[in-house]
Amino acid sequence: MGIFLLVVGLVLFIALIITHELGHFWLARRNGVEIEEFGIFFPPTLYRHKTKGGWDFTFNLLPLGGFVKLKGEHDSDTAKGSFGAAGLKAKSKIMSAGIAVNLVTAFLLFTLLALVGMPQLVGNQFTVASDAHYDSRATLHTQVVSVEKDSPAAAAGLKKNDDITAVQPVGAKKNDISITTDLATLTKRYAGQKVTVQFVRGKQHEQTTLRLRNDTEVAAAAKQGKQVGYLGVGTNPWQDGLTVVRSTWSAPVVAAGTMGQLTGLTFEGIGKALAGLGGTIAGGVTGNKVARQTAQTEASNQVSGPIGIFFVFKYGAALGAKFILMVVAVLALTLGVMNLLPIPALDGGRLWLTLFMHAIKKPLTPEREELINATGFAVLFGLIILISFADVKRFF
Repeated sequence: MGIFLLVVGLVLFIALIITHELGHFWLARRNGVEIEEFGIFFPPTLYRHKTKGGWDFTFNLLPLGGFVKLKGEHDSDTAKGSFGAAGLKAKSKIMSAGIAVNLVTAFLLFTLLALVGMPQLVGNQFTVASDAHYDSRATLHTQVVSVEKDSPAAAAGLKKNDDITAVQPVGAKKNDISITTDLATLTKRYAGQKVTVQFVRGKQHEQTTLRLRNDTEVAAAAKQGKQVGYLGVGTNPWQDGLTVVRSTWSAPVVAAGTMGQLTGLTFEGIGKALAGLGGTIAGGVTGNKVARQTAQTEASNQVSGPIGIFFVFKYGAALGAKFILMVVAVLALTLGVMNLLPIPALDGGRLWLTLFMHAIKKPLTPEREELINATGFAVLFGLIILISFADVKRFF
């Protein structure tokens, strides 16, 4: 069953690419722009077929997306049936069609999931409380994977593989830990205070009392290029099973709310990735190896490439069909959001560039257009290579 769901997930991911490109294909033909090639993945080409419509269908080697090659794609092209000869309204429709298809697909998938049972992938995932029916609830864990030397955790005897269940000031109400960010939030909140840490070692429930580092100690370490925590542990969040919530009348509302919530998290992840990339460059320029490695880790933790997506499907297959469908819905949303951003070589980059050049009434020369798109593609390709290396280190 696991292998079957893995294959289904990969097929659905390819289907997202195809439907995205079909949006461009359909709108181009409706607006009189001729198609030269419809490609799944990027060259080199593995298979090519000349269709009766006169355009080539190709299946390519690099699983980085897909493309529709239009006749005369430069804005300066004027030949009949070329993209360049189309009006601004037609161009905007063609370039935004794939984005619209992805967002509509995401909405339909999230609505379906809300009806049959939507896995909860993030903390406080959007629900309509009056119409939330829990089909199952996950058992959440925060496992210690490393303990900093000379840290409060080390002094208190915490060890690798301990499962932390609560952190609370001495005498205060219990705070259950669900994910790593909750642990980080709690330890920062109680910085410098004496706390009780409850944990499971093997099958034995235990607890220990310690004093967390304060803000001054953490900040002083950071100035020296050392990254330390208030407690001093590295953790790995994991869970048994899934929390699955089913909705009825509120399914479309839950779908829209979930899309909004995940879009916000996508922008947050992009911001952290860019900050991490900037820190990596700054660390390399200044020779600060610790800062560079820390920033590089922060950047790579926010994104995944083709290898990472494969392993998400591989491990997710064990969690069932609903989880796989949820991943596909998230990917559809992410593709739509990323292609909406003004990133050169992507749909959004071309769309916003075209609108900008039209607004300032300045024609875009073929040379300048090719330079912008080629530079954007080269940067994206380089980032995908770096992300793939990070995925290899993460999953192998």
